[in-house]
Amino acid sequence: MSPRSASVNEELRRRSRERLLQATVELVGERGYDATTLGDIADRAGSARGLVSYYFPGKRQLVQSAVHRLMHQTLEEALERDPRTEDGRERMARAIDAILGLARERPRLMRHHMAGILQAEGFVQCPEQQRLSHLLRDTVARHGSPDVDADYPRLRALLMGAVYAALVPGAPMPVPVLRAELFRRYGLDWDLGVPPDDEASGDSRGTDVSRLFTDGAPPAEQQAR
Repeated sequence: MSPRSASVNEELRRRSRERLLQATVELVGERGYDATTLGDIADRAGSARGLVSYYFPGKRQLVQSAVHRLMHQTLEEALERDPRTEDGRERMARAIDAILGLARERPRLMRHHMAGILQAEGFVQCPEQQRLSHLLRDTVARHGSPDVDADYPRLRALLMGAVYAALVPGAPMPVPVLRAELFRRYGLDWDLGVPPDDEASGDSRGTDVSRLFTDGAPPAEQQAR
């Protein structure tokens, strides 16, 4: 039997890594961070346990990479779904709804992700995060940003802050309220993206929570900078 080519080996490694990432999303979402071991993840992925350490330096880095992969996939699906559009305002609305949707649909997983970012290891720069970053930067550019390098980190921070606010144990803010504020900040009509149903949205369009998103200047002034 002839040896496998380098391209075949690379594809096998890619698939093995992605199985580990998918297994991590599933198990942490089901059991939580502390109750999930690296051995559990390897078993769910059908991989040798040594492969986990080969690809990732630790469990927190693995979880961050897994969630970044999920966020990238979710965002890409939202941006490219039918009807496809190049309209920058619609794409920004879809991006906001995609990330806030993860906070609503996968609260345990996203809560552990946010907690991990605040640990000593901090924010993991991994291939999954870089792909997510590329999509968000493209969204900012298509929305009309004159300075993507400044506006992309701001969007990332606002989305992270909104997810955190939605997941605070004992004092969560309703996702429609957070959505309304982000839509105001980016000048988006409520009906863009995937609006919450009327019962869920309540009076969120008239609720001002801009104090959570500003550095002291009114939102209109923030946008003008």
